[in-house]
Amino acid sequence: MEFVGILILLALAAIIAGGLLILSTVLGPKRPNPTKNRPFECGVPQLSPPEGHFSIKFYVIAMLFVLFDIELVFFFPWGVVFKQLGWLAFWSMASFTFIIVLGYIYALKKGALEWEK
Repeated sequence: MEFVGILILLALAAIIAGGLLILSTVLGPKRPNPTKNRPFECGVPQLSPPEGHFSIKFYVIAMLFVLFDIELVFFFPWGVVFKQLGWLAFWSMASFTFIIVLGYIYALKKGALEWEK
């Protein structure tokens, strides 16, 4: 019962967001033209058409960076209060680090970090 307020807030936010998306689709102007449909980057007209595609390795490395970066953020607050937490927190963080290292080794063995075409 203590989370009812949060659930109501989330439901209200979803209803408002969904309603605004539906309203903009229904009521928004629909006047497409070739100029508006052309791709642009940073407000500058495109000089040449895009050539080729990005390698999938770019996306894999980006996702792995985000994954390991987010996980490693937990080390800072743990290090700040390390002396007050005791040995249980040390072993918990040691097991967390072990899992991170296993994931890193798995990514290395799969070749996810090799930048080849």
